[in-house]
Amino acid sequence: MNAPRRHFSAPSRLVHWTMAVLIIAMLFVGVGMVSTVSRLHLALLALHRPLGIAILVLVIVRAALRLVYGAPPLPGDMPGWQRAGAHASHLALYALMAAMPLIGWAMLSAGGYPVMMFGSVHLPPIAPHNVALYAALRAAHSWLAFALFAVVLMHLGAALFHAWIRRDGVFASMARGEARS
Repeated sequence: MNAPRRHFSAPSRLVHWTMAVLIIAMLFVGVGMVSTVSRLHLALLALHRPLGIAILVLVIVRAALRLVYGAPPLPGDMPGWQRAGAHASHLALYALMAAMPLIGWAMLSAGGYPVMMFGSVHLPPIAPHNVALYAALRAAHSWLAFALFAVVLMHLGAALFHAWIRRDGVFASMARGEARS
């Protein structure tokens, strides 16, 4: 029997940090996109759609890596409520990272807008053209963006707590792949 992993795999770390950069960029692009009517709006929109699909692909890859490689166990002295919070926040992150691009894609489909990737590459619609559905999905996309931002901030806060306060190797196992002590 193999000993449990003491750090995240290199592919898991690479996908994690790539997604972190893309999600933070996406949140800023999204805010900028909805707060301007200048020519910049179209450029941000053209960036937002393929970034969303890239995040969707990466969350699928990330989930597969998690199934293949697993995750290192949390420190044994961590209180139960913190363990439960860690597991719940990771589930929320995965759910939101998958839901946001899918809802965005469905929203554009319902609005009759093509999901343009690069050049002439378009994704097929995944929802029927329906103005009421478009409005509901647009509201959901906005509210879930706020939820994602909040969960990302909590995740960052917990990571810094492990790095600076507990110093238990949880952050290091994702940051550099070092073994936890």
